[in-house]
Amino acid sequence: MTYIVHGATGAQGSPVLSALTAAGKQAVAAVRTPAGLPDGVTSVAVDLADAKALTAAYTGADGVFVHLPMGGAESAPAYVEAITAAVAAARPGRVVISTSGQIVDQPGTALQAPDESPIATLIRNITETGVSTAVVAPRLYLENLLLPMVAGPAQEEGVLRYPLPESFPVSWSSHLDVADVVVKLLTDTTVTGTVAIGHLPGLTGPDLAKGFTEQLGREVQFQAITPDQFGELIQPLFGAEASAPVVGLYQALNAQEGNVIAESNSAQTLLGLNPRTVSAWLSEVLSA
Repeated sequence: MTYIVHGATGAQGSPVLSALTAAGKQAVAAVRTPAGLPDGVTSVAVDLADAKALTAAYTGADGVFVHLPMGGAESAPAYVEAITAAVAAARPGRVVISTSGQIVDQPGTALQAPDESPIATLIRNITETGVSTAVVAPRLYLENLLLPMVAGPAQEEGVLRYPLPESFPVSWSSHLDVADVVVKLLTDTTVTGTVAIGHLPGLTGPDLAKGFTEQLGREVQFQAITPDQFGELIQPLFGAEASAPVVGLYQALNAQEGNVIAESNSAQTLLGLNPRTVSAWLSEVLSA
């Protein structure tokens, strides 16, 4: 049984590749270049805008994991068109799409991705091919807390600074949690539709700080900062252009009461899978 994993050298695809391999499945890394892949990993060179190459990669596959690259807004429509064409032609056994944190399962809310957005279009188009499809829908990634301007002060000053109010609940999850759900959905096709991933109830700032306290062996306090302040912190690392949409996201979140998944379509309810605690996640990533 062969499973195609897009972005296998990146934050989302790499854990999926590792989890499939650990489960004894044949995982194929679909990447532009195999550079950076672990030794012994099977790979296929593809361009997300090349429907012909994607069709060849998907043909005969039992499953495909795909997500749209971050920061590729101009290229996204071409990616959506090519991926859809390839799925329709090759008809793999299963397709699992990650929303990469975009919200697609809370229609009518301010944070819901528009129907014409690339991610909503991809989900709709792939579903309409008739190929068995599932969508994994995380919210905020715990890996955001590993950014040097966030993790550094937590370790050195005992202060976890983040651009959300202290009492703001979030269904945080890690890329490892998402990978667990993706592997389950790739290998068990009984669940279709959107599966939301993240903590229930949502975690607040002090909850995050508690997890850091447990793992770092020192008291860590949460400190809310504004999105603009966060933008100033990340700009030296990402640049002004890349930082702007991040600031915009947190400005939008600050206007809400929380960012929490629904229990009805959660991985906990549909698959019996719970996300790692902050402490357990930190222990796993810090020991890797």
